[in-house]
Amino acid sequence: MGIYCKPSVLFQDSYLLVLTQLLCWVTTKGFRVFGPSDPVVVAPGREAILPCSVSPAMSVENMEELRWFRTRFSEAVFVYRDQEEQKEEQMIEYSLRTSLVKDQFHEGKAAVRIQNVQESDSGIHVCHFKQGVLYEEAILELKVAAMGSTPEVYIKGPEDGGVCVVCMTSGWYPEPQVHWRDSTGEDLPASSETLHEDAEGLFSTETSLVLRDSSVRNVACSIFNPVLGQEKAIAIVIPGALREELDRRKATYNRAWRKAQLYADWRREHFQAWTFTLDPASAHPTLVISQDRMRVTRKDTNELFRVLSIDLFSVLGTKGISSGRYYWEVKLANGEGSKWSLGVCREVVERKDFYFESPEKGFWTVGQSSCGYFAYVERGRASLSIRQAPQSVGVFVDYDEGEISFYNMSDMSHIFSYEASFSGTLLPYFRLKSGNVSMTVSTMACVSEGQEGEEGEKGEEQEEGKEGEECQLLSHARDTLFP
Repeated sequence: MGIYCKPSVLFQDSYLLVLTQLLCWVTTKGFRVFGPSDPVVVAPGREAILPCSVSPAMSVENMEELRWFRTRFSEAVFVYRDQEEQKEEQMIEYSLRTSLVKDQFHEGKAAVRIQNVQESDSGIHVCHFKQGVLYEEAILELKVAAMGSTPEVYIKGPEDGGVCVVCMTSGWYPEPQVHWRDSTGEDLPASSETLHEDAEGLFSTETSLVLRDSSVRNVACSIFNPVLGQEKAIAIVIPGALREELDRRKATYNRAWRKAQLYADWRREHFQAWTFTLDPASAHPTLVISQDRMRVTRKDTNELFRVLSIDLFSVLGTKGISSGRYYWEVKLANGEGSKWSLGVCREVVERKDFYFESPEKGFWTVGQSSCGYFAYVERGRASLSIRQAPQSVGVFVDYDEGEISFYNMSDMSHIFSYEASFSGTLLPYFRLKSGNVSMTVSTMACVSEGQEGEEGEKGEEQEEGKEGEECQLLSHARDTLFP
């Protein structure tokens, strides 16, 4: 009779453990984890869903661990272990922003929801599924981006010697790249571009193109998202009649630009911008000159000033013109109800006591009085018809041809022109007679140390510690009117 030995309890437990592991290995053999093949694209502030699934399909409800992390295992976005969320392992920046989507657990699918998506969420994510000693991972990508609206393009009309075309679009993230192209695909330089970011972080843009080549029959506006590598574009045809009108107007202007008084923007092509500052030594004591010497206002006081015998409420520019063609622009503020005049005068004019700004006296000006806008002519003052109250006045001096013209730069309309035979030097002239009006010279101002020294001799204290040449670039009115 053989001897039979009953297995020990320890042996039985070890056997069962190995058998359990083998069965677990058999049931999970070949399980793989998959994420979406394309990046998950979400606009900032919105909600992102990062899904992963197992194959072959099986329930993941009882899996030991489901984890979503960034490039390193410890950078946990969300951890689900033993059927509970493990918040202590989660990165602080994802706290209170994540949750687990469980409604398809029985189909082998799970996802993490990230709320209020931020730019920092963009990039690679890894989902990690573990069961027993086995685990599988899948890589997925989150892109924080948004494709905005299809651009709207329209023709604004003739402007600055060409056709102005405008392109508008909104709802983009990140900041889009805007391109104008002709029919051959060549890039065209934009005339202006403005960008706006709304409360949700999305960008809208408006860009304009001034097309001066009448041979170009159509242009396209393209908006490109650099993160997604995608673009939206739309083309517009320039009507033939508009191109012909531009050609006609341009030809007329080129033949006789001095007589083309309606086109101030084209007129500037023939003039140089004149650089000067205001001369404090020439200013009446009721006037205040700004520190940069580009703006003049009246003193805000109720005191009665003793009217001196010089400079009755006027101030001159520091540099005079004795040849050539030059222009500058003067911005007006609080002009309504005020009395003022501006233009040029001879360097040797009398500005004592009460005087008229007539050409016979060496003044060529336009201005505003209680009766409206005016200019001095041979027999007195002539009333001027102004379509729109000027916010900026352009002064064009053609010394050699003997012409001084004034334009309303707010609507590019002609105000008035003088014809005269000049001699000597002409200085920019400004007069603030009453009201709260202020005048600002809009040009490039360069004030040298030597110039300041000369002005100091006239009574203006020279700033201490200023050495060499100081040049201050002020915003030109053309940047506002014609960006």
